[in-house]
Amino acid sequence: MRPDFIAQTGAEPVNGLSPVAGRVAELNARYRHHSATDVLHHAMTDPQVGRLALVSSFGAESVVLLHMVAIKNRNLPVLFIDTEMLFAETLAYQMELTERLRLTNVQVIRASREAVFERDNEGLLHQSDPDACCALRKTEPLQNALLGYDAWITGRKRYQGKSRAALEFFENEGDIRIKVNPLAHWTSEDLQDYIAENRLPRHPLVAKGYPSIGCAPCTTRVNDGEDPRAGRWRNLEKEECGIHFVDGKLVRGPVAAA
Repeated sequence: MRPDFIAQTGAEPVNGLSPVAGRVAELNARYRHHSATDVLHHAMTDPQVGRLALVSSFGAESVVLLHMVAIKNRNLPVLFIDTEMLFAETLAYQMELTERLRLTNVQVIRASREAVFERDNEGLLHQSDPDACCALRKTEPLQNALLGYDAWITGRKRYQGKSRAALEFFENEGDIRIKVNPLAHWTSEDLQDYIAENRLPRHPLVAKGYPSIGCAPCTTRVNDGEDPRAGRWRNLEKEECGIHFVDGKLVRGPVAAA
């Protein structure tokens, strides 16, 4: 996403709510000691959060949040970004989970035909400029889709990397909207236990050595002992697709420790 993209959307609250920073501080203070399910369920009803959507990749661990949402409100908007470079297994998994969990408001988000034709007509942009490819196919379509929302739910966890090590339940996204991270304090073991206890279907690529799953051209198998995200943009100085911000800045590469 271009650095000026969010600024161009304007920072006025969608529904006349108070400034984002104040609401985030109040929400974190109020729910600091609550469980993941409590945080999620409160976020879905708390007027301080506002109009809310879940953004899901339908990836390796996505079923946890999707299941939690389905228990509370199957009609909550679920935004799924189809980059048109996803694994066939991911597309099949998305359809399977939507049906199994009876999700009634899954919205498939894609880049416009015009934008793809203009900037990646041959489908090779990921080879020469993976950041630009992520901006075109993920970041910009998502930001456009989120314009009508006050907040969105993510599946980010603290254990996933330096840029997420201090993650709170609620984040201020550029003074425009709130990000809700119900699983911020969960470990990989917590996720696996939840999936097993609720007998939820796993993404078919997990068993084949893909603990973190993105677009097919930019995701490789992970060897024993490697970081779970080692297969994402392997051998590149890139750790994020660019849909998240840290301290108001777009994150794609490693973040230096404070």
